[in-house]
Amino acid sequence: MHCKETGGIRMDFEERIERGEDSEKWCGAKAKEELPLWVADMDFACSDAVIRALQKRVDERIYGYTTGMSEAYKACVRAYYRRHFNWDFALEDLFFSAGVVQAVSLLIHLLSKEGDAIVIQTPVYHPFRRQIEANHRRCIANPLIRREDGTYVMDYEDLKQKLEDDSVAGMVLCSPHNPVGRVWTAEELEKLCAIAKRYGKWIISDEIHCDIVSKGIVHHMLETVCPQYKEQIITCVAPTKTFNIAGLECSHVIIHNEEYKKRWKEVVVDQMCISAPNCFALSAAMAAYGESDEWRRQMNDKIDENAQLAKAFFARELPLAKVTPREGTYLLWVDLSAYEPDAKRLEKRMREQARVHLNEGVMFGEEGKCFERINIACPSSLLLEALQRIAAELKR
Repeated sequence: MHCKETGGIRMDFEERIERGEDSEKWCGAKAKEELPLWVADMDFACSDAVIRALQKRVDERIYGYTTGMSEAYKACVRAYYRRHFNWDFALEDLFFSAGVVQAVSLLIHLLSKEGDAIVIQTPVYHPFRRQIEANHRRCIANPLIRREDGTYVMDYEDLKQKLEDDSVAGMVLCSPHNPVGRVWTAEELEKLCAIAKRYGKWIISDEIHCDIVSKGIVHHMLETVCPQYKEQIITCVAPTKTFNIAGLECSHVIIHNEEYKKRWKEVVVDQMCISAPNCFALSAAMAAYGESDEWRRQMNDKIDENAQLAKAFFARELPLAKVTPREGTYLLWVDLSAYEPDAKRLEKRMREQARVHLNEGVMFGEEGKCFERINIACPSSLLLEALQRIAAELKR
């Protein structure tokens, strides 16, 4: 099922699209004259294939119940991951969740008990901590090591100490990592799995950004690197980030362990009645996975272009800012402590003076103090305008 979009058509990623006031990202932004580069969705039009599929569904004029994830739908999802990652799985191992955060929360509930501890690698996507604590589990940090060149690596010695604790049930891996932008190498993932295996811990692997990587960088699905440990790896993926359909709420969980599958079916499917995407998500996901490869390729080129634009801007206008080398995601992780060492004051200056809405780094962990996470999935003109506002404020 190869992409049906022709490679000769150039997508327009510079169009500024008017978004409604119910957009979480843009809500209130116009009234405040604010530029929002925070919530992780894109300011790019979806692929023509996705738009056509949704329009076709709208034209049916009846939006009733669906048959759920049919064999054809599951085969489309699997074909996509086979094609791009050489990753294969049985169709019966594929399950639905409205979102990856929901999936992580449900898995924590199913695979651990109250009082257990779960390891995360900070600074990391903040809902991980929230969902762990909401399930009455303890959150234990295995902080990443920030090297002199600004890149991050895993602290394996610390991870060993954390996972050897009997009260630790497992860990949540962010791959590619949000917000630091690392795409873990096969060797790094092998070391991680070896430690988890030694202590018998499961790994929930959030790989929602697997498709969004810089040119020349290869994302390795954890399970493909460590197939011998796949019974203890639960992978969460989705078309929502890659193809900009987050509002349709559709993600997938791949579970191989029969006992874990049984728990998911009993609690999530039977008790909670979470089993299938809505009719619009079904149509959009199949068009995304089956017909939007060229859009994805050009989108990644645009993200690379924007990353280079931002890097050059900071080097020229704010040379003391430390831009973390980006390998994946459409997020930049920038240390602005040289210009404002007070994290609360930095946030206040960005929102109230520069009128740019970013994600303050400290929400991802104490290691993110005086960092900002910048969403660069937007027209270059919008990104440049936001960067100019940031520079004008920090130069004062």
